[in-house]
Amino acid sequence: MREACVERKTKETEIRVRLNLDGTGESHIKTGIGFFDHMLTAFARFAYLNLSIEAKGDLEVDAHHTIEDCGIVMGQALREACGEKVGIERLGEALLPMDEALVQVALDLSNRPFLVWEVDCSDGMVGEFPVEMAEEFFRALAVHSGLTLHVIKLSGKNRHHILEAAFKGVGRALGLALRQNNRYSGILSTKGVL
Repeated sequence: MREACVERKTKETEIRVRLNLDGTGESHIKTGIGFFDHMLTAFARFAYLNLSIEAKGDLEVDAHHTIEDCGIVMGQALREACGEKVGIERLGEALLPMDEALVQVALDLSNRPFLVWEVDCSDGMVGEFPVEMAEEFFRALAVHSGLTLHVIKLSGKNRHHILEAAFKGVGRALGLALRQNNRYSGILSTKGVL
């Protein structure tokens, strides 16, 4: 089973993530940040992951610690659930429209963490979610899962639409990368390891 359950407790947050890579897109998300819950629900649906997140954070300070730490724990769970990455496609890409917004995503489950975030989006809030925290979330996810991730906005003005296209696009690309391919055995790498 490609599943993981990871917990992390600090003085700022307490987070528990359950992840099933062979799911149907079902999710139970409770972070205390409504828009973030909405984005993680969309991410899980478009990746066909079953995802459960219970997060308690110091939201009286701001949303930063909760959002970033969710990325850390999700990344750790993704790394654990992937195991050795035997038989997976490894690469995924998506071109995701959301009304006027269009976001391009490419990723590689390479064990070489890197984030390219070229998402020009005006500062501000979407609900209780600070726009700049999307980059921090995806950086934490990439670093802790070993993911090379490129997210590029091609068009868009509405912050909600841009961020939703990014979360859905990353979910879609990740779902494609995690697919099993029975045409080969082992790891999709000329080195034989990732």
